[in-house]
Amino acid sequence: MKIFLIKGFIAGAVLLAFSYAALYLVVNFFPNLAEQYYDPVFDMADNKAILYFAHPFILSFALAWFWRRFKGLYHGPFWWRGIELGLTYGLIATLPSMWITFSSLAVSFGLVFTWLLYGIFQAIVVGIIFAKISP
Repeated sequence: MKIFLIKGFIAGAVLLAFSYAALYLVVNFFPNLAEQYYDPVFDMADNKAILYFAHPFILSFALAWFWRRFKGLYHGPFWWRGIELGLTYGLIATLPSMWITFSSLAVSFGLVFTWLLYGIFQAIVVGIIFAKISP
């Protein structure tokens, strides 16, 4: 259990750092995309921002459980197993959730597509970390 918690916190901290970097990149290199976040559909009132910053840890602990349960299905070097985990997560979780998000909310395709790519990227990073720490 101790290694499970350590893996989850390490991966969560790495993802939080990537979240900050991604936010910086979007604002500086894709200002039209970043401008969409000023829409009222994005509500950051009532101290809900903490939920955004908790997301990397929630994702990393969920994927830590998934990795512990299914890591035997992935073969090859650690980086390849991490990519496979990320693509698996992208296919079974991120793609369907982005599909329903795009089809039901007033958000642009570009915004949803970047969420899809970033979600897969996050899972690949976590997968590589877990494959290296806990082969």
